[in-house]
Amino acid sequence: MMQALRPLLQTATGPAARPAWRALLALLVLVITWLALVPEPPRGVSTGWDKSNHALAFASLAFAAVWALWREPRQWPRLVAWLLAYGVGIEIAQYFDPPRSADWHDVVADAVGIALGLLACWPVRRLVTP
Repeated sequence: MMQALRPLLQTATGPAARPAWRALLALLVLVITWLALVPEPPRGVSTGWDKSNHALAFASLAFAAVWALWREPRQWPRLVAWLLAYGVGIEIAQYFDPPRSADWHDVVADAVGIALGLLACWPVRRLVTP
């Protein structure tokens, strides 16, 4: 069954799809930044637990970033560094935003999400790489 998915996955993750992945990544960064900095995010976009919100957001960022920019696993440490810096930047901004608060546990949840996003990329990458 996985072999049957190979052509579809190659199309969805190939060079021609890179602009779409980059647009999705930019949109994710904008939406996540907005959700992180508004005084009270809309309730409908929450999983119900702040840490799972962070993990889901950063898993999505990592997954999209792999196909948009950093396809090679040897590049993934740089991706992790950038995404963690983004997460720390959000926490610093929230420290200065009175209704919000900074929490280092959020950065841990971000790291878990990044790991999950990269783990989701691994089997896809193995299928599409000849």
